[in-house]
Formats: sequence, C-alpha cells, structure tokens
Amino acid sequence: MTFQETVDFLYSKLPYFTRDGKAAIKKDLTNTILLCEALGNPQNKFKCIHIAGTNGKGSVSNMLSAILQSHGYKTGLYTSPHLKDCRERIRVDGEMVTEEFVINFTNKIKPLIVSIQPSFFEITVALCFDYFAQSKVEYAVIETGLGGRLDSTNIITPILSVITNIGKDHADLLGDTLAKIAFEKAGIIKNGVPVVIGESHIETDSVFISKARETDSTLYFADTNVCYYNTEIETDLLGEYQQKNAVTVMQAVDILKQKGINLDSFKIAQALQNVRSITQFRGRWEILNKHPKIIADTGHNTHGLRLVMQQLKKEKFNQLHIVFGMVSDKARTELLELLPKDAIYYFTKANLPRSLAPEILMNEGLIVGLKGTCFQSVKEAIESAKNNASSDDLIFIGGSTFVVAEAI
Repeated sequence: MTFQETVDFLYSKLPYFTRDGKAAIKKDLTNTILLCEALGNPQNKFKCIHIAGTNGKGSVSNMLSAILQSHGYKTGLYTSPHLKDCRERIRVDGEMVTEEFVINFTNKIKPLIVSIQPSFFEITVALCFDYFAQSKVEYAVIETGLGGRLDSTNIITPILSVITNIGKDHADLLGDTLAKIAFEKAGIIKNGVPVVIGESHIETDSVFISKARETDSTLYFADTNVCYYNTEIETDLLGEYQQKNAVTVMQAVDILKQKGINLDSFKIAQALQNVRSITQFRGRWEILNKHPKIIADTGHNTHGLRLVMQQLKKEKFNQLHIVFGMVSDKARTELLELLPKDAIYYFTKANLPRSLAPEILMNEGLIVGLKGTCFQSVKEAIESAKNNASSDDLIFIGGSTFVVAEAI
C-alpha cells in the first residue's frame, strides 16, 4: 500500500474519535496491551513523562519536549489530535514519523488489526511506542488522549506524571463533576512515581492527595510553588494562559533535575522561547495574518475558551470578527455564553461528520445574543470575514481543533 492507502485503511477500518465520537472509545487497555505484546512491549525500552489534563497538556508536552531536545537528548513526543497530517502525533526530535514506517508498521500488524479491531487511537499509540523504541529515543513525552485511567497511553510506567488541570470536558465519558474527572485523570499516577498537578482546585485536590497516598507518590502542586509565584516565564507560545503551563513545566523540570537529568537553566530558557520551531507546535494563539490580524486558537471547552476570551479582551482592534464552529457532541450553551456579543459571527463547520451544522450553531447563538451568518465550509467563512474586515479589525478563528486545522 502507498502511504495514502495505508492512512485510508486505518481511517476507514477502525473506530476514529475525530469522526465517530465516543463510539470510538474503548473502555479498557486490552487492545493496546495485545498490540504492544505483539511488538515486544516497546513502551518499556525508553523513559517516559506522562501528561494528562483537561487543557494545556499539549502545550506542556511540547515545552518539555523542547527542553529535552535542546539538551541533546533524543526525544520522542506523542500528542493528539493532529491538525493536518496524522504523522504530527508522533515525532522524534521535532521530525514526524516517516511515511515508510507507518506503511511497514501497518502491514506488519495488519492480521492483528483485522482480528481485534482496535481503534485508530490504539493503533497510533502502539505505532508511537514501536517507532520510539526503534529510533532509540532516550526520553519520550506522552500526552494522553482522553482521561487517563483507561487511556491507551496508560500502559507505560513513567519517571514523572503531570496533570495540568481539571475542567469539565467529555463529561459523558469522564464524569459530570470535577472530582469524577480528576479521578480518571489521576489514573496515570503510578506506584512511587512523582506527580505534578499544574493547577490546584478545592474540588479536586483531595482526589490527587488520596491517589498519591495510595501509590506512595510524592505530590507537587505547581501553582503553590513560591519559586514561580508571580514570575514571568518567557515563551514563544503566545497567550497569557501559557504562563500557567510554563509554571507546570518548570515544576516538572525541577523534579527531573532531582532524578539526575542534566538540565541547564540557560538552555531551558532558550528552549521555552523557541518551542514552535523546535517541536513544530501549532494552533495555540497562533497569529495567521497581521492586517487584518487573524488569530486562531484550539480552545474548545469552557475552561479553555474562557482563558482564550480573556486574552482576546486584551487585544486592540476596531471591530471583532469571529469564525466559529463546534462538534455536535459538545455541550454548547455554556460555551456560547462566553463569547462577546459585539462581534460579527461567521458560523461554520469543519469537514468531518461530527461537526455541528452551522445553522444550528447560528440559531443557538442568537438565543444568547450572538449575531452572524452561517457558512458550509471554514474556507468560505474565513474569506467572508477577510472581505468584511478592515486592516485594523481582528478576526478570531476557533471553537474546534478541526476548524483551526482547516484554517491553518
């Protein structure tokens, strides 16, 4: 098979969360264990840092990877979802997994794929571990896909676990309270492995304290560390909300130093100022154009979008235009209520089955005071916004990772 034929096979034959939603989620680790056993358990051949959380886990993962890469360590990075190419999920020293490896891997385990019918995510996790092992990476930064306890990545035993924060997202899968969601994320905490919590919260702290006590793990709350309290940490990842992520990263770095990993303060600072170029990270408060200014951000749940809207208020512009789309299985009213009433809206949808029809989004937006027009493609929506905007206006693109992916 060619690379495109291989990708088409993986997308068409396997459950895929981006396309199929929660129907693609497997609520146990059996398939991942079977896949990795067939590959000789590659996940045990390198040291891992495991990252979970409602928001910020992608940013934290990329920052940590950039720091390790900058010190000359061969570094694997696994993140999801991808924006344009599924190979974005799996990188070694910033470079995507090769097309040849994806083809050969799929052909190698095709009989097992046919027999156990794993999800697309389960396949990419196994592919990632096999690629990292064969590439002889020294450290791998592994981001969970959804939750933690039953996430496919959770067959690893890391040297450090990190949970960025807890917000309400995927409540139908993870639980309808912050404490229940925290319990699922806390599932990545392993016996004797230190854990960093990025943001403390009265409803979730006790969950993490209890789990850490149960596993005899040293627990650190990054946002209570006086070393970083009110400290400005420079990073090229724009948006003030990245400061919270940077504090989480610096707490993690302190622990990695304690574990004997040689990390230099100057190289750390340089890495944080060059994350985008080192790891090829995109989609977080990304400036796509200057006149008019166009900003795209993948924040797509209440916790994340609230931070993005706070950042948007700090921008200077004449008129705000918002290109906005969502997937159909998200709770929408609370999100729509976070959006500014004085913007001009271009309601749209990404090109995938889970996307919410823009007509529905526009009508629900009207109920909370948002006025605009609907478009059947992201491209049409952006073109209309650009045609209507003057050079001192601002166009914001968001609501869904997939809308931002098409904008990029």
